[in-house]
Amino acid sequence: MKHEETADLPYLRKVVGASMAGTVVEWYEFFLYGTAATLVFGHLFFPDTGNELDGIIAAFATYAVGFIARPLGGIVFGHVGDKVGRKSLLQFSLILIGASTFLMGCLPSFDTIGYWAPALLVTLRFIQGFALGGEWGGAILLVTEHSPNRSRGFWGSFPQAAVPIGNLLATIVLLTLSATLTEEAFLSWGWRVGFWLSVVIVVIGYYIRTQISDSPIFKAAKEEIETKAEAGYGLVEVFRRYPRGVFTAMGLRFGENILYYMVVTFSITYLAHVGVDTTRILTLLFLGHILHVITIPLVGRASDTFGRKPVYILGAALTMAWPFVAFPMLGSGDTVTILAAIMLGLVVHAMMYAPQPAIMTEMFPTRVRYSGVSLGYQVTAIVAGSWAPLIGAWLLREYDAWQPIAFYILAAGAVSLIAAFIMRESKGTSLVAIDEADRQRLGGAPTPGIAPIP
Repeated sequence: MKHEETADLPYLRKVVGASMAGTVVEWYEFFLYGTAATLVFGHLFFPDTGNELDGIIAAFATYAVGFIARPLGGIVFGHVGDKVGRKSLLQFSLILIGASTFLMGCLPSFDTIGYWAPALLVTLRFIQGFALGGEWGGAILLVTEHSPNRSRGFWGSFPQAAVPIGNLLATIVLLTLSATLTEEAFLSWGWRVGFWLSVVIVVIGYYIRTQISDSPIFKAAKEEIETKAEAGYGLVEVFRRYPRGVFTAMGLRFGENILYYMVVTFSITYLAHVGVDTTRILTLLFLGHILHVITIPLVGRASDTFGRKPVYILGAALTMAWPFVAFPMLGSGDTVTILAAIMLGLVVHAMMYAPQPAIMTEMFPTRVRYSGVSLGYQVTAIVAGSWAPLIGAWLLREYDAWQPIAFYILAAGAVSLIAAFIMRESKGTSLVAIDEADRQRLGGAPTPGIAPIP
């Protein structure tokens, strides 16, 4: 596997571009929903109870449905992707999430069709989450399996940077619409435009993804699976052979996932609650997302230089401290201070988020890697990010104070800190050596010239 030591950089950049293109599209649509859940859905798709937080909580409950669907998508896409390939499933997931998002923009309101409105919204949200559940694993593996050992953290971080780019696009669209339309027009039809625009960017993303192919190391693993019965793949196999990797990945993901959604989604609710207007909130998030895009590759490079563990440990520790500094800043009402709190949260998040593709890729052999990374990344969302905005809104309603929310984030960060201490350092690891160790574990003879990972 010559590509493990040296890489065709022009082609690698093309792979990175293809991975990012689809990921930008899919996260644009996913985060468009998250922002709209706060600004629009609570008003339009649920009955009026007299307390605006009740509608927001109901909207966040449908937001959670997408996260619950993600592990199912991760299991299905991971299982099939380990056998069939990364590229074809990524194209399918792109079409699926694009169609569901477009249809969300066509839904009638609660006043028009009653409880059919939230029912249809939940159904489309489930489809959207299912598609996204299969997206992440395939997107990052396209890049990390093509990347050189010495710089896998850097290259693997680019699909992660595509997430805030997608969020940035969603924020730009909603910011433009909310700033140029009256509140009545925005709530009536303006918000739908952002969902309909998904058709354009889905077509662009799909085309770009047709221009690349699966990695050589995956093609070799696929041939081995087809010729050797003992070389299994999929959900059962990854849990049977590599449970430590799956559960460590889940722990690493837990605090990172909660922190992100508290910064980019719940902060909208909190700032609106303390009297900050919608346009100013979206503008500040827009600036925060720009910093996030820049920071993620820098942290990815740092994980290649200093190691995966120290970078992740620092990020998890700072996650535990962030809310106690940030919430007083968010409540200050001062624009610069609020922006600093948001940016600080996103920089801390990048310390955990950027190294994840390399870390999770290096936890599993190629034959079960799609299943392993998808499970580690997506299953955690059921108990982490899916509920974070909902729990934050509930705590705010019950206590009307930020301290309980801060302790919730602290506990989440502690889980990831423990996982970071437990995980093995894998900087510079050869994927060929990981596959060789796996092959010998299955009873195969050593391959001359390849030293397996102990």
